[in-house]
Amino acid sequence: ISICRDLPNIEVITFSVNGISDLEPLHQCQNLSELYLRRNNIRSLDELFYLKALPRLRVLWLAENPCCGPDPHRYRMTVLRNLPCLQKLDNQAVTEEELSQALVDGVEITAPPARSPVENGWSGTASSAAGATTEPQSQLLSCSLEDTNKTQDELHMKLVPRDKYSSFSTQETDCSCKKSNNVLNAILLLMKELDTEELEIIQQTVARRLQAFQKKELQEE
Repeated sequence: ISICRDLPNIEVITFSVNGISDLEPLHQCQNLSELYLRRNNIRSLDELFYLKALPRLRVLWLAENPCCGPDPHRYRMTVLRNLPCLQKLDNQAVTEEELSQALVDGVEITAPPARSPVENGWSGTASSAAGATTEPQSQLLSCSLEDTNKTQDELHMKLVPRDKYSSFSTQETDCSCKKSNNVLNAILLLMKELDTEELEIIQQTVARRLQAFQKKELQEE
């Protein structure tokens, strides 16, 4: 999930069933409108602190996480009190009555969760390298040219020429190329873990993104 620090303009994120326990990397995703985190390892609703600063978040799926606890009503009320702009929570529409009741029954979250500096593979900085041994997702960013082309071949994509490939070595000086390759490989590898519904969400998001780029190109011409 640390890759989200490099994707501030992303609009839809699907990280269901990924063992995620830390939502801090999401607080920079200011354009995020849909977030799917079903069946992860989020233990505390205090993690919602990082989502409160996302002005466009309208859909959240958080069910089947430890933070939901034994009281479904208290869980839902707490989420809605802290994220009153949600239109759908756990695939269920949010009503005006619920939002009003959340002010009474929900718990307001005013501080981030307490954790050790290196917990869950992050060090509190923009770099995720320190957590490479503890966060499974970080392993996605360590890919050779052969790994990259193997993944793209499996997805029936064009292979990357060696002269255009930027090494993922820590001594790499071209940071922009390195970041671009990191993001691409993480996305390609994660796609193989998604189901039909999640892939359809990706397809819709990509289509909107391509339309935006095409419109921009036409305006520039």
